[in-house]
Formats: sequence, structure tokens, C-alpha cells
Amino acid sequence: MVHDQPDLWNSTAILITVDEGGGYYDSGYIQPLDFFGDGTRIPIIAVSPYAKRGFVDHTYYDHASILKFIERNWGLKPLSPRSRDNLANPVQPPGQYAPINGSAIGDLWNLFNFGNFRPNAPKITPIVSDNDKDDRG
Repeated sequence: MVHDQPDLWNSTAILITVDEGGGYYDSGYIQPLDFFGDGTRIPIIAVSPYAKRGFVDHTYYDHASILKFIERNWGLKPLSPRSRDNLANPVQPPGQYAPINGSAIGDLWNLFNFGNFRPNAPKITPIVSDNDKDDRG
């Protein structure tokens, strides 16, 4: 696993998220992006020795934010001229959820501090036991 391979762990970022919640739980601002609108806020957890410890970010993100992060980190161009990864990063004054430059979607850069490697970052330890075996055969 990655904790057994320090060179791999030292350059890893794992992004954990879920699919849309259906819009029934979120009372926050939902910005209109295009004909399809935009979904409700989606939780995301960044696991990395470069992730900011205990940090909660209120930047406006959606699933395209993961693509924007990959493009920024590796210097790649957006998928197409009309895809959401072309939207600007949001400008949000402290304490304000709605971007003042909408429509805008963040690129997850705020979740990381690439100038500060955390050698004490929690390791990922797999739990493997016979109880996890599939009983179907």
C-alpha cells in the first residue's frame, strides 16, 4: 500500500467524494451555470501529505473541480471550449459562500499546501481479514 512505499505516498493525493445528493439537504447558494444548472454542494476529502490539516474550505466546487485540479497541477488544457473546467476560479470574500464572479468553479488548490510536506500525515492502513471474503463461492 502507499504507506509501505514512501516515494509513492510522498506524491499522492486521494480525493474522496460522492455523487449528487438530489438537492434536498442543502440550503446553500446554488449558482446557475448553464442550461442544466448546477448541483448542490458536494463534500470532498483530500488525503495527502500536502493536504492542509483540519482545513474546511467553503470555495464553490463541483465535480469539474477535480478535473480543474488535474489540469492545473500538470499544466493541461481544458477538455473543450465549452466544458465546465473552463470556468474561472471563484472570487469569494471571507465568510461569503456565493462567488462574486459567477459562474465560477474552484480547482481544489486551496485544499493543499505544496510548499509544506507533512511527514506526520496520517498513513493509510488497509484492514484485511478473512471476514471480508465473499461467501458466494
